[in-house]
Amino acid sequence: MQQRKISRYVFRVSHKEKLTPHYIRIKLKADEDIDFDQCTLGANNKIFIPPKGVSEVHFPEFDETKGEWVHPSEELKPIVRTYTHRAIDPVIKEITIDFVNHGDNRPASAWAAKAKVGQQLGVAMKIRPTIHYQDSDWYFLIGDATAIPVICCILESLPPTAKGSCLIEVPTEKDIHPEVHHAGFDIQWLINPHPEHASVLSELAKEVAIPLGGSCFAYLASEYTTVKILRNYFRYELKWTKKQFYAYSYWKAGDAEDQSATERRQEKAS
Repeated sequence: MQQRKISRYVFRVSHKEKLTPHYIRIKLKADEDIDFDQCTLGANNKIFIPPKGVSEVHFPEFDETKGEWVHPSEELKPIVRTYTHRAIDPVIKEITIDFVNHGDNRPASAWAAKAKVGQQLGVAMKIRPTIHYQDSDWYFLIGDATAIPVICCILESLPPTAKGSCLIEVPTEKDIHPEVHHAGFDIQWLINPHPEHASVLSELAKEVAIPLGGSCFAYLASEYTTVKILRNYFRYELKWTKKQFYAYSYWKAGDAEDQSATERRQEKAS
């Protein structure tokens, strides 16, 4: 069975900074040449976090004969999570990943908070372009703190003449992200210290006036319940086609990423 090409490297932390109280930026460099030139900024990738007490990344290997992945032993098996490239610099072989600091109870958050220069992190990503949006007269970008990297990448890729509205949920006023800006967009921030308990992001999104008479496109990335409500809003209340919006659930309140993966995929396919 032929596998899609996957770019997979061991990176080392080269720089770390706190952008806001709950946002950590980590730059990672590789010794090998990086073939991420075909990838789109803001696309999802997998990170491989070494388990506690292990300093090196041990990737699963694909057995061509058996046609299946062979994973490392349990004591070496990395924790896999989904994250977004914020920036890629193939010249110096460096990538940037931004992490929301959820505290020590989340493995990726805990790793980022404690990461030191020289520490290893594995990164794997399918080598292919990603289309985040359709060309439109007006854009609606909706997300929580986990969606800020892709929203930034979308805003930066749009022409200066683009028009739209952007609605983002963050934990505190100090977490209003300095890189979320575009002259043609109305940007609104929702402050919610505990989005895992309840969110009014979907209610606020429904209050945004959508222009009539032109083409529109919405990009939504947030918690499972919010995404489900707004997917139904776009499809059944506004009667938009599937090509007019993209909705992705990054996480589900109360569940770890791997525990909720199947349910989130099923919701996306509905």
